Amino acid sequence: MLPDLSICLVQTDLFWEDIAANLNHFDKLLQGISKSVDLIVLPEMFTTGFSMKPSEYANEESNEASIHQMKIWANRHQAVVCGSMMYASNNCFYNRFFWVSPNQEVHFYDKAHLFRMGEENNHYQKGNQQLLVQLKGWKLACFVCYDLRFPVWMRRTSEFDYDAIVLVANWPAVRNLHWQMLSRARAIENQSYLIAVNRLGMDANQINHIGNSAIIEPTGDYILDAASENGLFYASISAHSLHQYRQRFPVALDADVFEWKIS
Repeated sequence: MLPDLSICLVQTDLFWEDIAANLNHFDKLLQGISKSVDLIVLPEMFTTGFSMKPSEYANEESNEASIHQMKIWANRHQAVVCGSMMYASNNCFYNRFFWVSPNQEVHFYDKAHLFRMGEENNHYQKGNQQLLVQLKGWKLACFVCYDLRFPVWMRRTSEFDYDAIVLVANWPAVRNLHWQMLSRARAIENQSYLIAVNRLGMDANQINHIGNSAIIEPTGDYILDAASENGLFYASISAHSLHQYRQRFPVALDADVFEWKIS
């Protein structure tokens, strides 16, 4: 049986469009990690906030500086560090999720569902490939914010099988009920853990965020709810409990088969 996975969620306010300030802020926060963990999860666009100005702030220099800092954190804590940032590549911009391991291995996922109500689709290129990574034998599927509203994209299947969802977000307080209900729904319907980090604070567009970062069991019950507190939050998830639950209540055996594609 796989070992338990120890997780640190980082729930905090962000400095608006200030990459250096955010990297410094997270560096200080992560120095406060007080125990051994396997996975450190940062919010969506943790270097800038949910900015629609990638042409001003995303470039090769900022790319390298941010990923270099994630590598430092991963090495320092001997844990995977993940979160998303604006990223420039081949004359396009992406809201790119990075998964950085202690051995400096880097995986990424480009956000597939861009939040058109915030004009994200006008400034960023959407991705079309899911990301499945492994950590201590655990299989984790990685997503970003608005993806949460699309259960087909997130669905656990025989071809895209996972033990836990990792989701990073800048989800506004005005739709906090949706955040909580959809997070629980994705965990329940996929019979997987859901590890979700949302930011805190008011951004420059006067959009408020109240956190509610969480770790949710396959049953939909909360292992951890960070509420609206600032800081580091710890919890572990159990493969033994996961497999026992799936065996006891095997709804996947009756799942519908269908095909889909993302255009």
